Formats: sequence, C-alpha cells, structure tokens
Amino acid sequence: MTGFPRRGRRLAATPGAGALLLAAPRRGWLARLGWLERTAIGLLLLVTVVAILAPLLAPHDPVATSTTPFLPPGSPGAPLGSDELGRDVLSRVIHGVRASWLATLLVVSVSVVIGGTIGVVAGMRGGWVDNLLMRITEIGLALPGPMLAIAVIVALGPSLRNTLLAVIAVWWPWYARLVRGEARALVVRPHVEAARVAGVGGVRLALRHVVPGVLPAVLVTASVDLGALVLALAGLSFIGLGAPPPAPELGAMASQGLSYLFGQAWICLAPAVALFVLAFSANVAGDGLRDLLEDV
Repeated sequence: MTGFPRRGRRLAATPGAGALLLAAPRRGWLARLGWLERTAIGLLLLVTVVAILAPLLAPHDPVATSTTPFLPPGSPGAPLGSDELGRDVLSRVIHGVRASWLATLLVVSVSVVIGGTIGVVAGMRGGWVDNLLMRITEIGLALPGPMLAIAVIVALGPSLRNTLLAVIAVWWPWYARLVRGEARALVVRPHVEAARVAGVGGVRLALRHVVPGVLPAVLVTASVDLGALVLALAGLSFIGLGAPPPAPELGAMASQGLSYLFGQAWICLAPAVALFVLAFSANVAGDGLRDLLEDV
C-alpha cells in the first residue's frame, strides 16, 4: 500500500457490533485481553495523563539552557541528564510525549470527521454524488502519502501546525473509503429502508441508523492507526519538518542527539525509547481492541 505505514486488517460492521461497545464492560471485556494488551492500555492511559499534566510534571522548562551541559543521567536535578545546551532531558521528553500524543489524537480525530462525513454522504446518496466524492478520494489514495505530506510542509513552511495539516490531508481518504463501504452495506438493511419509507430525513437517518453502524469499524481502524501516526509524525520531525527548534519533539530530539550517540547516548536514546514505548503501546492496544470486537 502506497503511503505511510498502515495496518491492513479492518473490522467489518455487523448488526451487533455497535451494541458490543455498550455491553463490553458488563461482560468483562478487559479480562478477555492478554496481559500485554492490558499493559499497553495502561501505558496509554498513563501517557494521556502525562500529556495533560506535562507542564506540572516536568521539573524544568524544556527550552531553558544552563551552563552545565552533558550532565549524565542520575545527576542531582537531572534524572535523565542534560543535553549539549544544558537543557533537562527529562523535561524535554515529557513535553515531547505531550506534543506527539496530542498531535496524533488530533490527526486521527480530524481525519475521522472529514473522511467519515464524506464516506457517509457518498454511501447514502449514491449516484453522481458517490462517484464524485469517491473519485476525489481515490486521487488522494493514489498519491504517495509521504511525498505529498513533505511537499505540503515545504510549501507552507516547517511547523507543527503545517505538519498536522499535511498528515491530515493524506490520512482522511482511508476513512472516507472505509466508511463509504460500510454505509453502502447498511443503507440496504430492512430497518434503514423502513425508516426511509416512513419519511425520516437524511440527516436523522444518518445519525440514528448509519453512523452507529459504522462506528465500530471506524473506532478499531482509528485505534490501530495511532501507532502508525506516532511514527509518521516523528519521522517528519526527525528530518526537520516538524516544529522548529528548540521546541521539544521526540523525533527532532532523537535526530539532534545522533551526533552524541557514542559519547552522550542518553541525549538521543531517551526520546527514542519514549517514542518506541508510545508507538508500541498504541499498536498493541489497537490490536487488542480489534481482536476483541472480531471475536464476538
């Protein structure tokens, strides 16, 4: 598949899939997950708390320099050491996790809203509306995602906002295609046809009968995409297309610390390990949620 790394499996919408989301807590859904999936979910919850409370948890200003560079890990006041400019590595990692995780959640949310809206409209209306929207979507799918994102960032200028806009521009078509297929399968079901014959309006029909039916597939796809998006955003930041220095971003911090790998390895290893834990946890948690819904 051309573009950023994505996961291949998708959950097809089923009549009882939406009810599962409400019934799962009563059926002990967490107990049916393996210890690795439960650990990953716990780590993501911890990461979310850290992202929200980063300004309170970070012991120092992440961009403040000092006259004591290259402090080794375990130094007083610098548990993970300091970098070449004397900036506290722990504080920069905490703020880097905040930037990476919140940016990932924002990209997924906006992509779901844009792609989901287009997919629902195309799936319900059919005809020339469906053809037009799907041709636009296919243009986005046909273009190489990384190259298109890089081109957008270069044209607009490197910054976190422009990076998010670029990734959203190449991510929403996948949700549009997924939702359109699910919506087309739902609109021919008897209960939807009956509602249409009863005179239910298009917006109400979509909100009450179509959107709840496609929600499980979108939810699982989005959860599995989190890990790929973490790596995609970090990769763009790694090559200098994220927020400009001295903003703390995990990819940029790992890139800037590479020249000190064989002397002061903690400068690049600390953000790299944080990035690995974040991406791995997101992938495992997404796989657990997908398998949970598929097994029911």
